[in-house]
Amino acid sequence: MSEVPSSRQTRRPDRAALVIAPVLLVLAGIIWWDAGRLAEMTNYSRIGPSTVPHVIALGLALLAVWTGFEAWRGDFPEREPVEVQPVVWIVAGLAGQMLLLKTAGFSIATGVLFALTAFGFGRRKLWISLPVGIAISFVVFIIFGRFLQLSLPAGLLEHLFF
Repeated sequence: MSEVPSSRQTRRPDRAALVIAPVLLVLAGIIWWDAGRLAEMTNYSRIGPSTVPHVIALGLALLAVWTGFEAWRGDFPEREPVEVQPVVWIVAGLAGQMLLLKTAGFSIATGVLFALTAFGFGRRKLWISLPVGIAISFVVFIIFGRFLQLSLPAGLLEHLFF
């Protein structure tokens, strides 16, 4: 009977996770330092404004140690290859929304974000997803801008109806 070598013997330390672990530790240190600068306002209890940030910093530090240990042992599963094209379409949608928000208004800018995000996720019919995104965004504008009285940037479409 032949033995199959275990995958644990052939696994090497995960270099990406070995980079992530110290980054998490540095982030925990920054949060701990910043939380220590908060004014202590504990009049009658030990819980103050720095309690939750300290807990988050401790959690991040524990996560950093755990990530480093698991990375060194090579226990992380194999990652799938990264597809860059969908990320580019989503980032283009966010950039388009930021650029169009003041000039075109909330509904059109968010409709562009919706359409390019749908395109990035595989919906290739922009001529359908753009009007659907604008319509959904216009309903959101009505709910938040008119009913809840929040200030959203109005554009051509919003001025046409209101």
